[in-house]
Amino acid sequence: MNIKPTQRAVAFFIAASAASFGAAAQSGEKIAVFTKNQTNPFFQVVRLGADSAAKQMGAVVTHYVPTKPDSIPEQLSQIDDVVIKKPNAIVFTPVDYKAMGAGVLKMNAAGIPVVNITDRSEAGKFVTFVGASDYELGLVTARHLLKTLGGKGNVVILDGVKGSIVSGDRNRGFTDALKEYPQVKLLAAQPGNFQRLQGLQVMENLMQTHPQIDGVLAANDAMAAGAIEALEGANRKALVVGINGTKEAVDAIKAGKMLATGDYNGFLQGCVGTMAAIRELRKLPVPKEVVFKASVIDKTNYQPADIPADKRVCPKWEDAIKG
Repeated sequence: MNIKPTQRAVAFFIAASAASFGAAAQSGEKIAVFTKNQTNPFFQVVRLGADSAAKQMGAVVTHYVPTKPDSIPEQLSQIDDVVIKKPNAIVFTPVDYKAMGAGVLKMNAAGIPVVNITDRSEAGKFVTFVGASDYELGLVTARHLLKTLGGKGNVVILDGVKGSIVSGDRNRGFTDALKEYPQVKLLAAQPGNFQRLQGLQVMENLMQTHPQIDGVLAANDAMAAGAIEALEGANRKALVVGINGTKEAVDAIKAGKMLATGDYNGFLQGCVGTMAAIRELRKLPVPKEVVFKASVIDKTNYQPADIPADKRVCPKWEDAIKG
């Protein structure tokens, strides 16, 4: 059978295209994504960001999430499982920045590239770190509340997990902002362990002790939501801020129940962390760290954050790492 040159070229193009598509479909990199717990809305959004990035880039994500919140033994066990299964790369948030160092070293020893996101690990070798400055977020969020209070009044702090680097850095930001407003009195700072129910309970106790609370600095949105519920239950009012930029916080801001939230942008962290892992595997450049600028979401600018995370799409790599 004789095939004309043009037919031969078309046939070659079709065959090459089919082969290329087949290779792309079968060679999707396998990425293991570790997050801290199933309960915090922030990490739910991180996982959705990772899924979006993987879909865009033709990779496959498997999520590893402790069934018990922030469980060190469970995450260590999950690391052992991953080292055996050996994915192409790992995107990793440690449940404890110190305790998980040994686990990171196991991943390093297995030769699996690891991207560290959200909470910096104390030990281990990483392709890059992707996250935000918890100190800066605490600082700008507290300033927003204190400025809105007119630089006067009584405030309380709902702290996170005692000893965690995230909690410590956000608390430092809160307290440094308070130093700028000497007429604001800090009544108390108590841990709510980043949990909504504990935030509610701590706020209830604080209200019994302090008859006048004008502002609440909550180290995350879940505790802020608990504080709002406690205030409503006691028929009391105070300005409340949180951190993480979750949909729950945005809804509360829209409803006028919450003043503001520091935008930790979990979706973008999931996007960029997963993109970085895939880019490393594809021998594309990845910066040594990507730290997003601290910003505050309030009633004047909440619209972009009001889009449900499962409807969002990761930005282009070049656009994502600018901010």
